[in-house]
Amino acid sequence: MKVYKTQDIRNVVILGHGGCGKTTLVEAMAYATGVTSRQGKVDDGNTISDYDKEEIKRKFSISTSVVPIEWDFWKINLLDTPGYLDFIGETEEALSVADAAIIVVSAKAGVEAGTQKAWNFCEKFDVPRAIFVTDMDDEHADYMRVVEQLRELYGKKVAPFHLPIMENGKFAGAVNLVKMEGRRFIASGKWEAMDIPDDLSDDIESCREALMEAVAETSEELMDKYFGGEEFTVDEIIDALRQNVNDGSVVPVQCGSGLLGYGIVNLIQTCVEFLPSPMRDHIKIFGKDPRTDKEYNVDYDSRRPFSAYVFKTIVDPFIGRYSLIKVCSGELKSDSVIYNYDKDTEEKLSRLYVLRGKEAIEVPELKAGDIGAIAKLTNTATRDTLSLKNDPLVFEKFAMASPYTYKRYTAKNKGDEDKVSQALQKMMEEDLTLKVYNDKENRQTLLYGIGDQHLDVVVSKLQAKYKVEIELSKPRIPYRETIKKKVSVREKYKKQSGGHGQYGDVAMEFEPSGDLETPYVFAERVVGGAVPKNYFPAVEKGIAESVVKGPMAGYPVVGVKATLFDGSYHPVDSSEMAFKTAARQAFKAAFTQASPVLLEPIVSLSVYVPESYTGDVMGDLNKRRGRVLGMNPSEFGRTEIVADIPMAELYGYNTDLRSMTGGRGDYAYSFSRYEQAPSDVQAKVIEDNAKEEG
Repeated sequence: MKVYKTQDIRNVVILGHGGCGKTTLVEAMAYATGVTSRQGKVDDGNTISDYDKEEIKRKFSISTSVVPIEWDFWKINLLDTPGYLDFIGETEEALSVADAAIIVVSAKAGVEAGTQKAWNFCEKFDVPRAIFVTDMDDEHADYMRVVEQLRELYGKKVAPFHLPIMENGKFAGAVNLVKMEGRRFIASGKWEAMDIPDDLSDDIESCREALMEAVAETSEELMDKYFGGEEFTVDEIIDALRQNVNDGSVVPVQCGSGLLGYGIVNLIQTCVEFLPSPMRDHIKIFGKDPRTDKEYNVDYDSRRPFSAYVFKTIVDPFIGRYSLIKVCSGELKSDSVIYNYDKDTEEKLSRLYVLRGKEAIEVPELKAGDIGAIAKLTNTATRDTLSLKNDPLVFEKFAMASPYTYKRYTAKNKGDEDKVSQALQKMMEEDLTLKVYNDKENRQTLLYGIGDQHLDVVVSKLQAKYKVEIELSKPRIPYRETIKKKVSVREKYKKQSGGHGQYGDVAMEFEPSGDLETPYVFAERVVGGAVPKNYFPAVEKGIAESVVKGPMAGYPVVGVKATLFDGSYHPVDSSEMAFKTAARQAFKAAFTQASPVLLEPIVSLSVYVPESYTGDVMGDLNKRRGRVLGMNPSEFGRTEIVADIPMAELYGYNTDLRSMTGGRGDYAYSFSRYEQAPSDVQAKVIEDNAKEEG
């Protein structure tokens, strides 16, 4: 593959609802540009993008794939992203380096939750976009319905560049409204000229008028010409629309069929004619010199010293380890020496690649704005910056979605724990939305992901790639135990077995400390040497060991004050072990008498949904023992519902919220405090714990 200049590069992320046809579209674009001699199909498991075994098995994308294609003088780096929400981290990684987007919409299904998510992503990352309405070959396709849905949501900025032409009830071609040409689609993604059918005149007039209005608004000169009734030239229209598409004030809509390859060449032409190169006028790329904290504007300038951003890591036992980068300034050659300031490591490259799916294509260099890959950078992670040691630069790390769905996991086969841990570590290098947490308090290891499907894929990948198996189960909620009243007890530990015996006698008072952040407070007010001072630490150690696992249900104890006020000792048989044991006995006896209660963790929850779903969501939160505290306006026209809710009630919430809102709801939470659990909840937890222990 030849080396391309910055202005000839397009980095285009492919977005849309799961199953809308993104991968099929990328495959059609690759076929139309000669990358492949035969167009693969998702159902056949032979597409360039979906090369992972899990993707082939499930027939949908799980990871972002880069598929560079070449068209005349241009190179288009297509970033094929997953549409399902559980793999949102992959989409965010792609958006962090994209300069434009194609949002794919099925003409049959229309605008879906994933379509709206894709649009919101473009707004968040400030990415210009075009919309491609695919599946036009389907008998239930309705292009104008899709356009109307989009306009209802996003207004006049949605501008159809195409109108479909039907012949004998079948999709045959399209009218190019920019050039006012009829085009009949033929094999291999190409087209031939045809007359514009008369029955489209009404739709053409309204859509063309919207386009001309958009053109007129780009300059006073064109506005005067428009109001003067003069026709714009094709060049004026293209130049004006290019400006509008680049700044996001116009979003072109085109139609075609990924499966048949119809309209694909037109879409590729739109990529190079209307979508921007990395050198967008209004976009500024700032890096910081870590030595001085001074910011520099690099703006994909090839004349500046080299810098690059690592946006994705692939750690695969079959294809190896690759750090995927976008060159932000300067040039990167295959023999360059690069520096990672975050890890303080310098490495000399031996080879430089661009990836096309799983294929690594060696290239001599990459110019600013291009996307490529470096193999075997063992100390480099996703979101790191690469630069030169004598001219270091650091870019701000892009924010990633936080995982809130979690399950307990255990190795299926004893002795596989280390293998599982190592495999998960490699998977976490690839997937920043996957987390592992060792909950020592509750004797469990937890696996966090974006949703249940995400965790299910992790289990499958562990088995297929790393030959280890894990089992997922419901996690143990981190309850706490405490007491509500003050009691005094006396416990004696006495044991005689020949020779020295064991003797420890303590009289202790237990009461609530008022501090639920601290397990226990130890005090003493022993008088007269009833218990020698050298045994006080042993008594406290007995309390410290007791609070680790409470007598009620085996949860950690908090908020207890233990005071040693009396006791007795034996000059020969007393020992630290005896007093520690006596203190443990005293703790256990006192706890059951002091009105013990279970405390449950309460989290602060924010749910983000369109206004129309607020009633359903609040009703559901009430059923989950949640307390709705208020509502606030949120971004993208949604509403934030703020509530306090027991952590136990959030198990499975991700799936339920998506079902309730058609995939349009998100949520986030953080730990707030502990509160006394209702008696029925307490009884159920104690019962479940007894079964688990039994």
